[in-house]
Amino acid sequence: MTEPSSDDRLSFSQIFLLFLRLGLTSFGGPAAHLGFFHDEFVKRRRWLSDSAYAEVVALCQLLPGPASSQVGLTIGFLRGHYRGALAAWLGFTLPSAVIMIGLALGLSAWPEASSGGWIQGLKLFVVAVVAQAVWQMGKTLCPDRPRIAMALLVAVSLLVMGEAWMQILALVIAGAVGSFLRLGSGEASEPLHVPLQSRKPALFAGAFLILLLVSFLPQAAGSLGWIGAEMYRAGALVFGGGHVVLPWLQEGFVASGAMPADTFLAGYGVAQAMPGPLFSFSGFLGGSQAGVLGGVIAVLAVFLPGTLLVFAGLPLWSWLREHRRARSAL
Repeated sequence: MTEPSSDDRLSFSQIFLLFLRLGLTSFGGPAAHLGFFHDEFVKRRRWLSDSAYAEVVALCQLLPGPASSQVGLTIGFLRGHYRGALAAWLGFTLPSAVIMIGLALGLSAWPEASSGGWIQGLKLFVVAVVAQAVWQMGKTLCPDRPRIAMALLVAVSLLVMGEAWMQILALVIAGAVGSFLRLGSGEASEPLHVPLQSRKPALFAGAFLILLLVSFLPQAAGSLGWIGAEMYRAGALVFGGGHVVLPWLQEGFVASGAMPADTFLAGYGVAQAMPGPLFSFSGFLGGSQAGVLGGVIAVLAVFLPGTLLVFAGLPLWSWLREHRRARSAL
């Protein structure tokens, strides 16, 4: 993948409006979003080749956070550098984030609405969607017996001990086992070249780690700092996209007593029906706790770690893909 010439660069408003249209029309979750992006940027506009797009998608799916938003952000960066990345993220995220924050304010003003029959219907919808997502991810990510066994062992471990440190430990152990067994260590395709020489990957990686450490500092439940910390950890430590973040957020907001389970599931059900990234559900959670400002902080915090890791990881992608054990660990 090469950097576009100055004549091919787009302005902030051009990129924003393009992704705003996608943010208003891209229903169906992360897998569908990637299909919309492929149609728009590979088939229609020819900004990327099929192989380059596949490599960007592969990288983003290996990182924690919302893969479809990270792919969109990367495409925006390639057309307009950092302003283009911001425009792409803002355009794609804004519609669903505004709706989810508005829903939180509405339920806060009319709490009786969260106990209506429509909530029960959304609960059933959520169960079906999550079950289908688990099934699809299982078929994709666990194609052989070793990976099926690893997934089952990790699942049992997290059911028994669901604390945050256990998730990190499980990731480390699974990566070590994958590297030892050389899972999926076939030959890599052609290298990916990304123009990020003006920023060192260590800058973004360092910011990611510092903010992650800060997020574990004690905070008063329901405060803006607590909302930001909960969301940052969710965006930094959860792999697999929007559906996978549900148990983490449920632990933080429902199990802690900050939010009733019915309200949580109602918001998640509505988020499923919205276009754009599922991580915009964070706006509902933050808005329910601290109004508009809480919703904005929640949205920014949950997307920030994935953004930092994209900018840290893109320049290292070519090196990483040349090492079989590293690919096996991933």
